This record gives sequence, C-alpha cells and structure tokens, in this order.
Amino acid sequence: MSPHAPVLLAEVLEALEPKPGDVVIDATFGAGGYTRAILETGAAVIALDRDPTVQPYADAVARDYPDRFRLVRTPFSGLAEAFADSGETRLDGVVFDIGVSSMQLDQAERGFSFMRDGPLDMRMSGEGESAADIVNTWEHGPLAHIFKLYGDERQSGRVATAILRRRSEKPFERTLDLAEVVEKALGGRRGAPIHPATRVFQALRIAVNDELGELRAGLEAAEATLSPGGRLAVVTFHSLEDRIVKAFLTERSGAAPGGSRHAPVAVELRKPSFVLRFKGAREAGDAEREVNPRARSAKLRAAVRTEAAPWGRIAA
Repeated sequence: MSPHAPVLLAEVLEALEPKPGDVVIDATFGAGGYTRAILETGAAVIALDRDPTVQPYADAVARDYPDRFRLVRTPFSGLAEAFADSGETRLDGVVFDIGVSSMQLDQAERGFSFMRDGPLDMRMSGEGESAADIVNTWEHGPLAHIFKLYGDERQSGRVATAILRRRSEKPFERTLDLAEVVEKALGGRRGAPIHPATRVFQALRIAVNDELGELRAGLEAAEATLSPGGRLAVVTFHSLEDRIVKAFLTERSGAAPGGSRHAPVAVELRKPSFVLRFKGAREAGDAEREVNPRARSAKLRAAVRTEAAPWGRIAA
C-alpha cells in the first residue's frame, strides 16, 4: 500500500455515501486519496488544503475530473466561505483527515520530522510563525505549557529549560539540532519505544498551525454549511483531536450525559444538529493496520446533519 494511501477509506465512503449529483467537501485534500474515491462515485468534490505543495496532485485530479473538482487554498476555518464561493446550493458531505500527512513528513525541507534534517519550519501554509520562531523567542512558561498540553510531555519544564539555555548561545535553525537538545534533556532513549523528541515536535507542529483551533472552526463550519441529511466524517490520529470531535458530536447529537438530582444541569433547549452514524469510533482492521502504519492510531467518527439550527461556537 502506498504510504500516502487514505486511511479508513472504505469506512469513510460508507459514512459519506457519495453518489452522482452530490457535492462533497474534502477538507484535507493532501495527495487526493479521498477526493479521487469520492469522484469515482459520480459526486463532485470541493477540496480544501492550505499546503501549497499539494498543487501538482490537484492538477492531476483536475485533468481526470475537470467538471466535478476544484481546489481551494484555505484552512478548515475557510470551509463555509469556500462553499459559498463555489455557487453550489446543497452540501451533501464533509470529510476531515486531521493531522500531518506522511507526505509532509517525507519532505525534509518542511521541518516536520526529527528523523530528517531540515529547516525548523513546520508551517503547513508556509505563512506565519515557524517552529524556529517559537523555540527561539517564546519564554519558558509558554514553551513548557504547549509541550505539556499538546505533546503530553511530562518533562516539559526540563525541555523548555534546555531550549532556553542552548538558544542563549546559538539560535535553533535545524530539526536534528532541536531533536538532539531534547534527547539530551530527557536523558537519551533508554530503550523508549518512541524517540524522546516525538512529543515536543508534535506540540510545536500543533502550535505552529493552530491545529486544534482550526479543527474546532472546521467542525463549526461543517455544522453551519451541511444541508439536512448531509454526512460528516472525521478521521483523527491523536487523542487531543479525537476528544474534540467526540465532545462535539456527543453534545450536538443530544447524547451528552445529563445531571443528577444532586447536581442538576440546565435543560438544553436546542434541538440536536446531528444524528450519530454509529456509536463510538471505528478503527482500522488488522489487514489495513499491517500494511499502513498510519492507520494504527486512526479513529473515524461520523454523523448526519438534521434540520435543526446550528449550535455555533465550540467551547475551547
């Protein structure tokens, strides 16, 4: 299987049920795996991606499906605007594939990976504050905070201290340079199953790209834009992301737990904006997990839009 193969493809298609005449937004175009599969069903696709390096993949899809495909360079937060600009009047499906792609990790010049030397960048769009900017300018407290919050790094304070000490001598510019400092700060590998820098690099990537904020904005936009009966499918690869998606769909499907007589909660008067496609999350089967390592941590949650009004903003 190609390293760029879309994860849980069969399950995503089952959740989306695309058919001729449908309009579906693929909010994370990447190399076009989901998009091509959806187009093959006869549906039209509006693809979103803020990464400029996906353009060659989009050009190839456009050559094969010139009348039913368009790419819009935007993050999740631009979903509603992208749909409005398309001129379409009905949105039948939205799919998100959250997180960094293997394609991005493979490009050393993007700075996402501590396994390949490259500029300490990590910007999916190529714009805004880079990872180097963060580690070279942020104070100890904010650095330790994102390492703990986004990376679940238990020694976040120690790592932040090591970064400040080292940058006072020389600023960070390269990925392997930062990885080495983090590894030394944490005492080396000591037989650990993952590289010591894994959590720190993950935290920096999430902070650089505001990934959790964009996820919330994308879910809000999908709720506001999907037509009644429209399907939402979200594939996540990390507990932070899955927690947001789970809470969003649990709340907006009316399945959130209520209070007790000892601790009552306010009665929610809003009608459910989604109906769950299935309970809980679906995961990849053994066969897919064997041939595609990225599938091992993947979870799919899906729901169908009701006729109720959208609930709006998600609490951070």
